[in-house]
Amino acid sequence: MKIFSNILATPAKPKPRPVKKQQRRGIEIKSEREIEIMRQSCKIVATVLKEISQIVKPGMTTADLDAYAEKRIREMGATPSFKGYHGFPGSICACINNEVVHGIPNKKKVIRVGDVLKVDTGAYYQEFHGDSCITIGVVEVAPESAKLIRVAEEALYKGIEQVKAGAYLLDIAGAIQDYVEANGFCVVEEFTGHGVGRNLHEEPAVFNFRTKNLPNVKLRAGMTLAIEPILNAGSRFTKILSDRWTAVTIDNSLSAQFEHTVLVTDTGYEILTERS
Repeated sequence: MKIFSNILATPAKPKPRPVKKQQRRGIEIKSEREIEIMRQSCKIVATVLKEISQIVKPGMTTADLDAYAEKRIREMGATPSFKGYHGFPGSICACINNEVVHGIPNKKKVIRVGDVLKVDTGAYYQEFHGDSCITIGVVEVAPESAKLIRVAEEALYKGIEQVKAGAYLLDIAGAIQDYVEANGFCVVEEFTGHGVGRNLHEEPAVFNFRTKNLPNVKLRAGMTLAIEPILNAGSRFTKILSDRWTAVTIDNSLSAQFEHTVLVTDTGYEILTERS
């Protein structure tokens, strides 16, 4: 999910990216050639997530989805962005119900009717990453679960609608926070969005809540951002499990997340990981 912890929170392990890449500093403005490559890496991610949403069913395990994602990413000429990053073992992060982020795929974690399933993945293609996440209501979910999933996706688009050259990160954050809270949910603050490109995690941190303690960066055409609101049905606070990766809600409430990689343009935005 991101520059996974912001400077206000206790750091959690970041989301995996290939260990062979060196971390680059500063906000990168992508060239037309680089943007075109990112369109391809993001298309791979979008394809995999769309296919997973179509094949997932009760009885499958999160390890089954992980194997499928890795196979499809490699078939399309890319490598999984997450696998091996800081030792993360999977090609996807798979979280169910009260799991918030960084869930490790597991052959013992069986998907059941009514689950709120988050699948986050990235693809590394010709030296550039794409990154996206979806939340799936498995078969038939409870009304409150369905509302949480719907609001999480709508909040993502409320944030994306603010994107254009000359706008600010707080425009995105405020739109997300206002929409989430108006619908009775809360934004998780420990984990944020991020820039994405040559590295899976680049500057700037793209937060989902208003704060004076993080830089309010002015957007420029050519920036590529992973915008990803994370919503909890109860408390916004999380804790990390003993596996040192999986974050869960502190009160066992449900959590949902959606993410797109978005290109900033002079007049607005382009959603690079659009699944349609």
